[in-house]
Amino acid sequence: MTMIVPGGARGRALLAADLERRAFSPSRAAARRIGAEAELLPLDADTRCIAPLDHVVLPMLRRFGATRCWVESRTEKGTPCFRVPAGGRLTFEPGGQMEYAAPPAPNASALIADLQVVLEPLRRFASRNGVELVSTGIESERDVWSSPRQLEADRYERMETYFATIGPHGARMMRQTASFQVCLDVGGPAVASRRWRVLNAAAPYVVAIFANSPRYDGVLSDHQSVRAACWRRLDPLRTGVVEGDQAVASYLAFALRAPDMMRQRDGEYRAFGDWLDEGDATLDDWHHHLTTLFPEVRPRGYFEMRGADSIDPAWCAAPLALLGGLAYDDAAVADALDVLGDPAARLERAGRAGLRDPSVAAAAQQLADIALRGCARLGDEFLSGADLDVAREYFDRYTRRGRSPADDARDAAAPAPAPA
Repeated sequence: MTMIVPGGARGRALLAADLERRAFSPSRAAARRIGAEAELLPLDADTRCIAPLDHVVLPMLRRFGATRCWVESRTEKGTPCFRVPAGGRLTFEPGGQMEYAAPPAPNASALIADLQVVLEPLRRFASRNGVELVSTGIESERDVWSSPRQLEADRYERMETYFATIGPHGARMMRQTASFQVCLDVGGPAVASRRWRVLNAAAPYVVAIFANSPRYDGVLSDHQSVRAACWRRLDPLRTGVVEGDQAVASYLAFALRAPDMMRQRDGEYRAFGDWLDEGDATLDDWHHHLTTLFPEVRPRGYFEMRGADSIDPAWCAAPLALLGGLAYDDAAVADALDVLGDPAARLERAGRAGLRDPSVAAAAQQLADIALRGCARLGDEFLSGADLDVAREYFDRYTRRGRSPADDARDAAAPAPAPA
């Protein structure tokens, strides 16, 4: 039988200790492991809408996986997944979006190699079978009401019911969005707090630098990242940036304020802290609740950076260089904290205007330079020279010109000039 958590100060102290142990527990001081979760939209090549999972995507993956020793199984939610021999796992989001979770790698170049060796052949195979695995932040050609949820699970039923009490953005997030998430070691006690601070401070610029989803329901929006706009609006009590130098205390307060979406009383959702104070919360409730919080930096025994729209595997060196260089080089951490301001104040602007906002663009350019210098100091043991060149090429093509891939999409949609 699971433990009931006492209310009041005693219960909060118990949850703080549990949070520190499970989510913020320092890794070895010298560890520079890095991981990634790459989400892709499997679009029907003709309709440009997410392809049916059961009748199209899963049979295609079975044919591909059979040639590469993939093992099909089920997740803890009861949804389909494939295990890749090197340790990665392919799963699906509720709308049929595909997610490849690479195993943690000892350095960024090893992670890049794993992502490309798994995803590039899969993309070519899918394309020959009428499915385009697209790296973009949101399904662009139809609204959510024409994009059904394709996975059945109790968690998804409860999430969708909860988000529907706020608006349509939760359903859009669940069924139509795709991101590229980077996972970084917490670090030793001497660096963990500063690493937490710098990653949260960098969050708006991650959104802006990699924004690539300006189009939704068939038209261009005024957002560089419609995906980020959905996250800003689906539930402000469980998203955004968690600020504060005392990481555990700040995150505990954030978690206790957020409503528990898994249960109601008299038809109303209540903050987890309210359930706690009434003596109606268990450790299992708490652990489940933590999985329903979606800040830009999520502590999970490592720091999960969630802000980037889905990124083409050919460019994955860029976010890994940016975040690895910032997190793992001490001088880069110090330099970045001197440059970056209040992240909460810039998060909305970063998703809407992106690098078209001069102040966001200027800080983003400084941040990219700081990170690249950090990677250079970390050396080939972290990021090879060839991969560092790819990252530089991305920042030269986009960030230093005040552009992101969203601007490519806008340019492509612009009418051709009239002949002279």
